[in-house]
Amino acid sequence: MHSKTLGLPGSFLRRGGFARWLGVLCLSVMLAACGGGGSDSSSSSGGGSSGGSGGGGSGGGGSSGTSTANAQPIQPNGTNAVPINVNAGVANFVNIPNVSVTVCAPGSSVCQTIDNIQVDTASFGLRILGSAAQNVLGSLPGTRASNGGQLAECAGFADGYTWGTVRTADVKMGTEVASGVPIQIIGDLDASAAPTGSNGCPSGNDENDVGDIGANGILGIGPQTVDCGPSCASTALNAMYFSCTNGTNCTGVATPVAQQVTNPVTKFAVNNNGVIVQLPPVPDGGAASATGVLIFGIGTQSNNSISGVTKYGTDPYGDLTGTYKGQTYKTFFDSGSNGNFFQDSFPLCSSSSAFYCPSSEQSLSTTIQGTEGNSANVPFQLVSARTLTQGGNKFAFNSLGGQLGMSNFFDFGLPFFFGRHVYVGFELPNSSAYVAF
Repeated sequence: MHSKTLGLPGSFLRRGGFARWLGVLCLSVMLAACGGGGSDSSSSSGGGSSGGSGGGGSGGGGSSGTSTANAQPIQPNGTNAVPINVNAGVANFVNIPNVSVTVCAPGSSVCQTIDNIQVDTASFGLRILGSAAQNVLGSLPGTRASNGGQLAECAGFADGYTWGTVRTADVKMGTEVASGVPIQIIGDLDASAAPTGSNGCPSGNDENDVGDIGANGILGIGPQTVDCGPSCASTALNAMYFSCTNGTNCTGVATPVAQQVTNPVTKFAVNNNGVIVQLPPVPDGGAASATGVLIFGIGTQSNNSISGVTKYGTDPYGDLTGTYKGQTYKTFFDSGSNGNFFQDSFPLCSSSSAFYCPSSEQSLSTTIQGTEGNSANVPFQLVSARTLTQGGNKFAFNSLGGQLGMSNFFDFGLPFFFGRHVYVGFELPNSSAYVAF
C-alpha cells in the first residue's frame, strides 16, 4: 500500500485477522537509498532462486509479458465506466492505478473532485487524505459513535496505520452515485490522539500524506461491503473504531455495520455487484504510462457481461488456493499492490528493500484453484526492480516483484492486471465472492 522513497513500506489493510499488502515503490531516489519494508518481512522463503513453475493446472489460464490474456469484451465508453491512469501520479510512485472520485456533502451540491485516488481490489472502503479534500471537508458531517462521541478509525498496515474520522459523503464516479457512504478522512485528527496499546493502533507510522500513501486516497473495491463487519459491531475491543471527545480521549467503541467504512460501489443503484479492472498490456521492461478503465457492475448492462473469462470462487475476502514451487498459499489479486509479492530466495535489491533484484529475467508461474474447483496455471515474469526503475521515466511495470512479509500468502499485484480484464465479484447475500479473468 504505501512506501517511502524507493523502498517499500508495505501497507497491509486489516481484514479481520488478516491484512493486505499495498506496497509502493517510489522513483524519487536511487533504489539503494530506500526505506525499509513492513514489520514482518522476515518470514521464511517459499522456494529456491531459480525460475520454474508452481505445478500443473488447467482452465482459463493467465498470461504474462506483452500478450493479451483474455478476450476484450469491455467498452470503456459506458456510463458505468471511469478511466484508470497508471503514471507518475501525485507522488512519482510506480504502478499506482488512479481514478478520480467526486465527494459531496450528503444531498447537496457542495462537492470536490479529487484526482489520483488509488484503485485497490483488496481493501474495502474509500479513504481520502484530509489535505486533498479541503474544499469539501468542512461540509462532510462526522459520524457519531453510539456513546455520542466522534467516530474515528485506525486502519492498520504492516508499517503503520491511517488515522482519522469517519464521515458521511455522497460518492460519485462517472455517472454512478452512492449516497450517504461512510468514508475515512485520513489525517484530520492529531496524531497524538491515536490510541495505543492492545486495543489501539498498531505499531508504526501514522501515514497521513501523499509521501506515505502515494496517492490522495484509496478506493477499496474488494469483495466485502464494509471494512470490518459484525466483529466490530459486537465489541468495543475491536482495535479499529474509536469514539473521541473533541478530537482527543479516543476509546474503543462497538460500531454498527451501517456506520463502518463502506465499499461505495455496493451502494450504487444498479451496477453494485462487482467491478472489472481493464488495463492494456505493457512490455516486460515497463512503460511510461498506461490507461485503462474501471467498470462498475457485472452482468448488469451490455458493457460488463462475463465473457471470455473463467470464474474462480474465493473466500469472502478474495482469497483462493494457490501453489508456487510446491508450496501452498492463500492467493489474492490486489491492484493496490505495486508488485507481485511472494516468498522466494531471489536476491533483494538492498538490505532495506523487499523488492527482488534477480540477475536475469525469470519466467515463473503459480497454479490457482477456486472454491468451485476451477483451476489455472498463471505465468508471470520477474525482472530486477533496479533494472526496471533506472532512469526514472517509467511508471507501469508488469514484471516488478518482491518478498511478501506473510509466509502463507501470495499477492498478485498490479503487474498481473496488465493485459487483462479482471472481474471482482462481491460477497453479497445472493452471491459469493469470486475473481474472473
